[in-house]
Amino acid sequence: MDGRLADRVRCFTDRLAREDVNLYGFILSVNGEEKAKAYYAPMREGKPHRLYSVSKTLTGIAIGMLIDDGKLTLDSLIADFFRDWITEKTDERVKRLKIRDMLRMATCFSKTAYREGTDENWAEAFFRTPADHEPGTVFAYDTGNSQVLAALVRRLSGQEVMEFLEERLFKPLGCEDPRFWLRDPSGCCQGGTGLCMSLRDMHRIALCLADGGRGLIPGWFVEEMQRKHIETVLQDKEEERYGYGWQCWRVRTGWAMYGMGGQLAVICPEKQAVLSTIADTRLDPQGVQRIYNAFFDEVYPYLGTEDTAPVRLNLAVRPLEDRAEIAGTAEGEYCFPEGNALGLKHLRMDRDCVRLENTRGDAAIPFRRGEILETAFPGWPEVPALISAGWLEDGLLRVRCFAVGDSPCGFDMLIHIRENRATVQSRCSSGPVTGGYQGFASGYRKAEEKA
Repeated sequence: MDGRLADRVRCFTDRLAREDVNLYGFILSVNGEEKAKAYYAPMREGKPHRLYSVSKTLTGIAIGMLIDDGKLTLDSLIADFFRDWITEKTDERVKRLKIRDMLRMATCFSKTAYREGTDENWAEAFFRTPADHEPGTVFAYDTGNSQVLAALVRRLSGQEVMEFLEERLFKPLGCEDPRFWLRDPSGCCQGGTGLCMSLRDMHRIALCLADGGRGLIPGWFVEEMQRKHIETVLQDKEEERYGYGWQCWRVRTGWAMYGMGGQLAVICPEKQAVLSTIADTRLDPQGVQRIYNAFFDEVYPYLGTEDTAPVRLNLAVRPLEDRAEIAGTAEGEYCFPEGNALGLKHLRMDRDCVRLENTRGDAAIPFRRGEILETAFPGWPEVPALISAGWLEDGLLRVRCFAVGDSPCGFDMLIHIRENRATVQSRCSSGPVTGGYQGFASGYRKAEEKA
């Protein structure tokens, strides 16, 4: 099989397109040299993207720097730094929790302690929530754990983790694109999920890690963070069963910074390769695994024998398929009974727009058949979105919408029209704008509404 880089990268992108993976961009480097790059229009180079749990790795790096500074040790007890948050009700198991166990996700909680939308201080909630198992024993993925580490950076350095890393890592590496870090209601950086940064700046950080930290990140910490520190064989997803390091994942031939929805920086020491991606695969439970599989099947085996010419691809976000021969004439207004799962009240079908009213109010979903429309998320004019739609058969329209702002999420909807009846089925990824897009509803054309 042809091993030329351009051909292997094309196999990678073609496979992801066939599997309907919603990729927004990627960069591949080998031996520190950029070998392939693509941004999927309308996504643009240099634009910040929510990296979700890649934030955990960066928060962990900040902790490593503070350990190297002598501010704490791996065996320090987290409770010792937050005595003002410890009460007589604080679980004794929380008091036994060590920094090394927080780095490797071996806390005493099986889920995040804070409640988004309820708790003011997400880190403090960690110390007033009952534990459910002994710390330092088993792996349990816990974003609240990383939130406490971000709060610890603030206490030990006097800076938010964003400002701390600006001085110690981002600026020295030459990260020049816009970036920001979302905060919890108390003003603390969301240490486990809130970093928004461009693909190329995330890739710069990954290259720094692949190069041993370059004196910016302590070399001993880089070496240790990528090792398997705890077993993860019970994870649902295939690539998450290779073990966990310090706020990063082991993968089949290396390790990765990994954020929900396909935010990846995969570091493969044996081939001196780094693949970084941004995406929104949250509507596909296997989406991230598809990226891993496509890379390890189509590109990785050929690295080291490829030609040297860099590849720059001009690609586009893939729209839904549309059968052009279908007229799409199911126009009209439909009413829905109260109590349906979608909270739908009315829906109007026009030739190039679906207009609906649900519990949030009125929303318009404009579309161009078989194309990507860059517009606002329905009902949220301040949130940018990508919408596509296509007729699958007579009377069956599929509409898909991805929010591409600070909190990428989306919905995928089927609208079935037959004999003056309408049935809507929708599923969504969780996010601040996707309420009302999960479930089913059936209604009737307005002029013929009946029980």
